[in-house]
This record gives sequence, C-alpha cells and structure tokens, in this order.
Amino acid sequence: MPSAAQIKVFIVDDSALVRQVLTACLESHPGIQVIGQAADPLFALEKMHKQWPDVLVLDVEMPRMDGITFLRKIMAERPTPAIICSTLTEAGAAVTLDALAAGAVGVFTKARLGLRESLQQMSGDLIRQIEIAARSQPRAMPRKAVEAAPATPQKSERAPAVVHLTTTDRVVALGTSTGGTQALEVVLRQLPVDCPGIVIVQHMPEKFTAAFAQRLDSVCAIEVREARHMDRVRPGLALVAPGGRHMQLKRSGAQYFVEVLDGPPVNRHRPSVDVLFRSVARHAGHNALGVIMTGMGDDGARGLLSMREAGARTVAQDEASCVVFGMPKEALRLGAAQGTESLQGIPRLIEQYGRG
Repeated sequence: MPSAAQIKVFIVDDSALVRQVLTACLESHPGIQVIGQAADPLFALEKMHKQWPDVLVLDVEMPRMDGITFLRKIMAERPTPAIICSTLTEAGAAVTLDALAAGAVGVFTKARLGLRESLQQMSGDLIRQIEIAARSQPRAMPRKAVEAAPATPQKSERAPAVVHLTTTDRVVALGTSTGGTQALEVVLRQLPVDCPGIVIVQHMPEKFTAAFAQRLDSVCAIEVREARHMDRVRPGLALVAPGGRHMQLKRSGAQYFVEVLDGPPVNRHRPSVDVLFRSVARHAGHNALGVIMTGMGDDGARGLLSMREAGARTVAQDEASCVVFGMPKEALRLGAAQGTESLQGIPRLIEQYGRG
C-alpha cells in the first residue's frame, strides 16, 4: 500500500481515446502517477511485470481476454486493487456484481457519448475511488469457502412453513462496505439452514442489492433476499437492506421484523450500518450478535457500541482478512467490538451463537 509516495496506476482499455483522456485526468492529480497503459490484458501483463501498479483501472470488453476474466487471473496470482471502468456497468447489475465478486474494489461507469467530456467531468469521482482502492488489501475469494459450501437445497424444498413453525429471539446483524460483496459470500455460503435470522447492510447503490441478494441466494443453503418492508426475521433467512433505503429492526412479541424506510443519508450512506445497528440495540439488546466487517470509513462503529452497551455480543473482522480495515478499526478504537474474528471464523461464530 502506498504511503506518501504517488499512487501508481495502470490503465487497460482498448480505446486509445479513453487511455489518453484517463491518463491526462489522473496525472493532473499530484498524488497519482500513471505508470503504463495497454490495449488488452495480455499486453498489460507484459508491461506490469516490469513495474507492478498499486491500482489497476480496467475495461470489461477487450480483445483476446475480457476484463473480468483478467481480474480473476490477477486476483488468483497477485491480488491488486482494481477499478472496473466500463460502459457496460451502466446497463445493469450483472456486470457490476461479476466485477465485485471477482475482486474489484470499485466500479466506474463511462458514458457512451461525449466520452472525453464525461470522463473529464467524472474524473474527481474516479480519483476518489483510486485513493480508496490504494488503501485496500484485496484478496482472492478463499477456494475452500467456495468449494466446501454446504449443499444447497432446491428452493421448493425449503418449505419455511414447516421448518420455521417456531421462532427464535436471536438476531445476527452484519454491516460491511468495500470488500463486503466477497466477504458476505464467504460467510453466508458456510451457514446451515437453521442458523439465526440475519439482517445485513452492505453499502451498495440502488438497483444493485436485489441482484446481489439473488446471486447469494443461488449459492447458499440459507435463503437470501432483498428486504421488504415488514419482512419477518426468521432462522435460515438473511435480509439485505435495499440500496437507497434504510433498514431497521423492530420487535413484536417474540418475533422480529424489519422496516424499510426513506430518509437522509447517515454517515454519507443510505442504507447505513449505524441505522441498522442502533435499531438492533434498541429492540434486540442482549439477544443479538453484531459483526462489523471490511469497509472504508466509520459507518456502524457507533451503532455497534450501542449494541454492546445494550448487552449484545459484538465482533469486528480482523485486519488480516479485511480488504479495508476502516470500519472494524474504528469500532475497535471506540471499544464497540469485544474482539476480532477472521473472515473464515465468522460463520463458525454465527453458528455457535445460534446454538447458544
């Protein structure tokens, strides 16, 4: 990770115009140095081996090898912070989620028309993403977690009316941001169908969370879906807060449910981890487990402190397994987390908590 030195950036894009404009925009920032560019991933690899970048800016559609395949190769061999910069990310969530699942730290959409002007106008946002990426520690998806996931029952076999006739008064709340799309897959894939009900805030734009939840649902034994207003929190179900909306936990008798609400951003985020965690502290108290995971900034740290003060068990993901140690670090600084746990250890922790 670069310190006071310039952030070394390598651009891979088959458009000479894009490479030219991005280079000019990025090099106008005193903290960034574009050390190279290439028209496709295979040319890029040859150049990168001579001087490896701190951050990779990568297109999706390119000759000889597409950007996401290249990203998976890089993440498997030498994990490097990467930002996908493509017109395809404008079209829908699938490419964006593929990029994030492959290990991209950020996604930047470039316009199809007025390319030079749009890139110049949005260069500030790209620079901010590069600065965040340079402070991250990307890791490839652990192969063990992917291959050793529990067998996933067919959706028709889940029969929640039969499996969940009784309820649980235990709730697990997860909050995460940068690096969280991969981290949540590692955790949720390893959970059994009788795990406690889970509520999740992952910082993600509107329109992407439904597809993200569907993607997780397809690979997990538990059910995962985007939360709807007044959804019940029950064992074997993980509810993901919708992008652009806050999610709060409420309680009615022995049952928990969620409220999905509009409202201003909290800590610059909507949904906000703090909003969720504070509601869990208020309505679940000692019947909850809170886990703050990889992410930039401090969203969730004060909410986790509220949970701890209300008697909940609280944990921060450890630095070694975080892509960005911002949110967990702040929670530890405040005394909000009682301890740390590795990414691979979090599923076991949730299982043990569910068993009491």
